[in-house]
Amino acid sequence: MKFPYHGVDLLFETCRYPLPVQIGPMAQVGATAPGALAGTLAQENAEILAGVVLVQLINPGTPICYGGIPHAFDMKTTQMIFAGPEQALMAVAMTQMGKRYGLPVYINVGLTDSKTVDAQAGLEAGITLALGALSGADIFGHLGISGVDQASSLTMLMMQHELIGYIERLMKGIEVSDETLAVDVIAAAAPEGTFLSEMHTVEHFRKELWFPELLDRQFWQAWRESGAKDMMSRCIEKKNEILAEHIPTPLSKETEKDIDKILQSARRNLGA
Repeated sequence: MKFPYHGVDLLFETCRYPLPVQIGPMAQVGATAPGALAGTLAQENAEILAGVVLVQLINPGTPICYGGIPHAFDMKTTQMIFAGPEQALMAVAMTQMGKRYGLPVYINVGLTDSKTVDAQAGLEAGITLALGALSGADIFGHLGISGVDQASSLTMLMMQHELIGYIERLMKGIEVSDETLAVDVIAAAAPEGTFLSEMHTVEHFRKELWFPELLDRQFWQAWRESGAKDMMSRCIEKKNEILAEHIPTPLSKETEKDIDKILQSARRNLGA
């Protein structure tokens, strides 16, 4: 329940610009906040609102993002937890509170405590990201992290990108109309037992079904013949493909000069 000096310095600096400011205390259950989730949520919310007030005192009208990013604390390892069930619960609760205040909400979901692209990573990232998205949050943070802020991983980012596509399909839901209920089509095709040749199928399946880039849906024999690759192998291949083929748009000379000025100023101010 206090602001660090350097944090306040950053607020004064960032509030000079017409950019949204995110207030995210990142309280930890049992470590820097109460050992009960409700108490941690109450403290996190109070600290966020105090930050909102401070930002508006510094520069009235500065846009604010509600950074509801509390985490649990592992009493066994003394490590912060990025992807436990408590993370999903608190993310949903913080989204509900932020929306009650009419603010855009930033939460930490879609992350993992795993150090590699494995079953743990998929389970943790998938469940928390799905619940966070379905709760109505606006921004999801720090994708590409491997472990608890211990490393970044382009391979992990490939898996999380696939997860986002999966969850975007969830968010679209099911369209219900006379056209999609297809009563006439059912009456005509059901007796034959197949809808593959129906024009209705041709017109709708691409819109209704999500087709992944990395998840495996092959027949067993085809999977074996194509190398029996697991998810991590496919993520590595996709990462290498992007790095080899993608050509980034170069920065303009003016932008490069501006960046150089910022770096030179930082070196002078920081004594680097």
